[in-house]
Amino acid sequence: MRRLFTLLLLPLVCAVCALAQMADPVRFDTKLNQLNDNEGEIVFTATIDAGWHVYSTDIADDGPVKASFHAEQLEGAQLVGALTPRGKVTEEYDEMFGTTLRFFVGKGAFVQKVRFDGGPYAINGYLEYGACNDQMCLPPSTVEFGFKGNAPKPSDKAEALKGAAEPEAEKTEEATDEVEPTAVPDTLQTAPATAGQPLETDLWAPITNELQAFGSGGSATTATSWWLILLQGFLGGLLAILTPCVWPIIPMTVSFFLKRNKERSKAISEAVTYGLSIVVIYVLLGLAVTLLFGASALNALSTNAVFNIFFALLLVVFAASFFGAFELTLPSSWANKVDQKSEQTTGLLSIFLMAFTLVLVSFSCTGPIIGFLLVAVSTQGDIVAPTIGMLGFAVALAIPFTLFALFPSLLKQAPKSGSWMNTVKVVLGFIELAFALKFFSVADLAHHWHLLDREVFLSLWITLFALLGFYLLGWLKFPHDDADHRTGVGRFFLALVSLAFAVYMVPGLWGAPLKAISAFSPPINTQDFNLHTFKVEAQYTNYDLGMAAAREQGKPVMVDFTGFGCVNCRKMEAAVWTDPQVRDIINNRYVLISLFVDDKTPLPQPIEVTENGTTRKLRTVGAKWSYLQRTKIGANTQPFYVLLDPATGKPLNGLRSYDEDIAAYVDFLQKGLDNFRPSSN
Repeated sequence: MRRLFTLLLLPLVCAVCALAQMADPVRFDTKLNQLNDNEGEIVFTATIDAGWHVYSTDIADDGPVKASFHAEQLEGAQLVGALTPRGKVTEEYDEMFGTTLRFFVGKGAFVQKVRFDGGPYAINGYLEYGACNDQMCLPPSTVEFGFKGNAPKPSDKAEALKGAAEPEAEKTEEATDEVEPTAVPDTLQTAPATAGQPLETDLWAPITNELQAFGSGGSATTATSWWLILLQGFLGGLLAILTPCVWPIIPMTVSFFLKRNKERSKAISEAVTYGLSIVVIYVLLGLAVTLLFGASALNALSTNAVFNIFFALLLVVFAASFFGAFELTLPSSWANKVDQKSEQTTGLLSIFLMAFTLVLVSFSCTGPIIGFLLVAVSTQGDIVAPTIGMLGFAVALAIPFTLFALFPSLLKQAPKSGSWMNTVKVVLGFIELAFALKFFSVADLAHHWHLLDREVFLSLWITLFALLGFYLLGWLKFPHDDADHRTGVGRFFLALVSLAFAVYMVPGLWGAPLKAISAFSPPINTQDFNLHTFKVEAQYTNYDLGMAAAREQGKPVMVDFTGFGCVNCRKMEAAVWTDPQVRDIINNRYVLISLFVDDKTPLPQPIEVTENGTTRKLRTVGAKWSYLQRTKIGANTQPFYVLLDPATGKPLNGLRSYDEDIAAYVDFLQKGLDNFRPSSN
């Protein structure tokens, strides 16, 4: 369990540099060496910047990212053995991971041996590696390679030196040298689309200048979304105050400051400093997550199957703990060491360390709330969002410490810890189970497993909130509950709300839109039995095919950049698209193309693109549509709606993002229709 919490806290406690604004600290040189008539070796030689290191191959699975070899094409050759390190490998025991780590510093190499069958050969793939410094770790990175040539046949030694390997990557670079900076690379023109159709580069060309002419740019963000994130964090902090890990500490801490200083003004000053220290600590945690991952990486992480399943299981563990199955606490030595340091120091540092002790001690209750908050804002695509969310959380958490210090008499009126604390824990347990289903649903949608379609999801939520209502009424009890506890008035009204919410969701089993939970439940198109016929669904989920169909029909196009894990996308679909006027315009006067940027379906063949001077490969459908959104409209958040002329790929109006103003959305659609000229096609 200690290792579990260590891994969970690791990305939060590192002070890091922004990935989006830094150069690549590791550069690889790749070549194929001919060893003899029928054997060779692919050598990846790394040049590593000072302060950085690249992990070797022989690392435990629960450690950092180790180097691994991946062959996507292997014709006329066979792999011999596994990828092996070559050069001086540094070994060092890492207490955080609890294992010995092996890595290269400065220089290093990895070697993969191959055996040729004789005759033409083609080897393509990539090396995956992990790089870190003392402050941060990069997301898993890849090095593409491609070699082809002729290997001598075993019986013909005279041809041994012919057919020297020629790196295919170099030819690719030559082929793309003449591409203009604003055009889609030539490699993308010839690569097959999802449905086997060639990509039409004029329809993929950037339109950011044209969008600005309409008064909107793709990179624009709305301040209102930041206020909403701040509010979400603040509400999470208020909820954390009521947990049994935080509430009992408040009066003890405030009393300590008041007794410690005879002068009340000084006691108040220290208590306020204590509250501000809590804010600083949590804001630094949010900033660390922001700088460590960056907006794009957070968005990708939020729809990663392993991450979502892990987080869902983690919430289930926390829920079981809140129900009374066991107690989850951080190692006491952590809090003890920090507490000892606070006693040995004086001034502001001692107060700051006391605040850090509170953060550690209360983690078992605040951890799930913080984790959910960070994951929820990760899909915003804004690198500031996690920091703002943590600011709201910390401000709410610090308020009672400061308030009670200013007005000590309020301490006598504050409710004492008691059975109501256990009720709060159990209610949190039910809520965490509900959100665990949400996280599993994201992985299920992105990978098209169909294990948790809408009717299954709703059935489980109906059951959970019905059981929560039964618990609040006293019909269901857990180990920590009093055997003869009576239902209070507050519990009765909460039970009424929970049971009413369960009943509200029942019609959703037959296709009712359920706007209140549209942000959390799977899309209605995953439901097998649906009596609700008034809906908006995309005619196409492929950009090129949708544009071709729109040209044939003589209609403008609305491209909906969305995602399976996008909460605001579901809100827009339930709150705006269901409006009769909006629904009629989209269904009858536009060709709707929905592009899911988190679709994990593999492409038939990877597509090589050049972006910001870096060549990389798109391997999934979602990566392809995310690339289109970034390069064409200059945005990477969802939802984003853009109206296009299907013949030219040019915009018919500005961009529109998350905004539930129906009248403004109708005006947005109508202006696109007014600017469309079918005769020009």
